[in-house]
Amino acid sequence: MHWDFAFILGVLAFVIPVMGRRRVRALLALSDTTKLDRLSIYASTIAFQWLAAALVLWRTIRHGITSAQLGISLGHDYLITAITVVLSSLLLLNQIASARRIKSDPSTLRSATVQLALKVFPRDGIERLAFFALVTTVAVCEEFIYRGFAQYVFLDWSRSLLIGILGSALLFSFAHLYQGKRGLVSTFAVGLLFSGIRAWSGSLMPTMAAHFVADLSIGLLAPRHIQEALQQSRKMQEEGTAAQQVATIR
Repeated sequence: MHWDFAFILGVLAFVIPVMGRRRVRALLALSDTTKLDRLSIYASTIAFQWLAAALVLWRTIRHGITSAQLGISLGHDYLITAITVVLSSLLLLNQIASARRIKSDPSTLRSATVQLALKVFPRDGIERLAFFALVTTVAVCEEFIYRGFAQYVFLDWSRSLLIGILGSALLFSFAHLYQGKRGLVSTFAVGLLFSGIRAWSGSLMPTMAAHFVADLSIGLLAPRHIQEALQQSRKMQEEGTAAQQVATIR
């Protein structure tokens, strides 16, 4: 394995998870975020991810790795289209169900994931446009880095398709360390699915599209359901307080 590839994998395995967890802890410590805070988060993430992807692309070009080896190709057009539609549709349905679950189960409002969503998800039209750019960036750059570059490097180094898939999925889950144990497990499972599809299809297009759909849908749907759940929780608390007051009077 080339030294620069090993260095990049080390950064993905150790530096990125620590940076992400530290950033999320700082956000969770805030009572709320301003519009400028959220737009700054979007802008800094976009800049960082494109810079990281450009660095990885530069090193792969220097070592003569082709775009096809990295999954930057359409492969078999009909197969790619079918996989893209099916995978994106399944993830969209899953995100819709997840967003609705927040409203039906108010206890989820206390989770770190929902609290983080309250602080970073868009709240108006301008923020939604910026969030669209963020989601596009994340879908393209993360799929290229984890399913394109990392999966190729593990596969080339081990000569094992299984190692390539597992290595890529592990690094992807490490990047979501800030989500806790449950997040690690769920993102590892998604990583396995995406890496398997990338290996089978030979293209990053299905996973890029599915990643985009998953992130955009939850980012647009979750805020409304969270607010409705908060209103429902407040109403229940007010009704409980009123009932206690009536009982005290009696």
